[in-house]
Amino acid sequence: MRLFDGNWDGHRDDNGVFVKSEKRRGRGAVTNSTGRYEKEQRSAFDDGWDFLEEEDENPLKTKIFTEHPKHIITTNKSPDIPFDRSINPYRGCEHGCIYCFARPTHAYHGLSPGLDFETKLFAKPDAASLLEKELQNPNYKPGVIAMGTNTDPYQPIEKDHRLTRQILEVLEAHSHPVSILTKSALILRDLDILTRMAEKNLVSVAMSVTSLDHKLSRKMEPRASSPKRRLAALKELSDAGISPGVMVAPVIPAINDHEIERILAAVALQGAKRAAFIFLRLPLEIRDLFHEWLEENFPDRKDRVLNHILAMKGGRFNRPDFHKRFQNHGAYAETIKKRFAVACCRLHLNEEKRPLDISKFHPPVTKGKQFDLFPKQ
Repeated sequence: MRLFDGNWDGHRDDNGVFVKSEKRRGRGAVTNSTGRYEKEQRSAFDDGWDFLEEEDENPLKTKIFTEHPKHIITTNKSPDIPFDRSINPYRGCEHGCIYCFARPTHAYHGLSPGLDFETKLFAKPDAASLLEKELQNPNYKPGVIAMGTNTDPYQPIEKDHRLTRQILEVLEAHSHPVSILTKSALILRDLDILTRMAEKNLVSVAMSVTSLDHKLSRKMEPRASSPKRRLAALKELSDAGISPGVMVAPVIPAINDHEIERILAAVALQGAKRAAFIFLRLPLEIRDLFHEWLEENFPDRKDRVLNHILAMKGGRFNRPDFHKRFQNHGAYAETIKKRFAVACCRLHLNEEKRPLDISKFHPPVTKGKQFDLFPKQ
């Protein structure tokens, strides 16, 4: 079901699959292939007619559409994921991370998981009001709401739309716990709310740091905050009393795996208290998108990278089965796991575990209902 308001006409900007580098400047994907649910597939080719109108070479612009879902809290029962509910105020992500596992969801809208995912974004302006309504449900039981588990809640369009801040305002007003994962320094804009929630043990924040190499970061995640800005954000979060964590994800063989110790040392120096990592996964269209990205950026390492992935996943690029999606085996995988564990131990990371407090939650008062005489503190 398409949930947007009808102001997208269903046509892509490109005339085929491969898009000229001049047009996709500042983007992550190399192509804009047709979504897997479409009946017709399109591909570009040179037919020799050189008098045809030249393709517009202006850089692709970000277009924002609105989506009006009936619910904003998404629940899941996956045994592989450490949360049972999440909120995504946006669909699609301008950060353009080539490895983003949310890319395939754009096919549900008849859009490409490639460049469309980065340039045709959906905002949910009713997110905060929907959240308040769902928290009012007498059958609702509080639990940590995860944000940033699909698309980044602090991607560039949040600066103007402010949907993430509105959601945080609702959660703070009702003492509801939330965990946030982002790779954007824009999170510092909401430091006032986050600091107050941290004092009540209602918020957990983690910064995704994939590389300390600015050039590599720009290739992998072109419109995300630079590594330097992310480290600075970790420092400010820590100084504000918010014990931040770090996600080193994804670890990509022969691309950023050599940086693990350097990343952990750098984030620990900025006040990070927790760290975790995830190996690269290539489900559905991400497999081909990542192959194309490797061919353009690291053709000399392409075979090496892909062979490591196949070796870790039993000859496949992705294991979709429950309990197997995040499993990786073999000498390379075990070496990375040990390196990460040793570095965390040396840097005193992951020594503190403090679950967020769900006991303080108090639901919004339904219109016409009397306030609780003894609300939870």
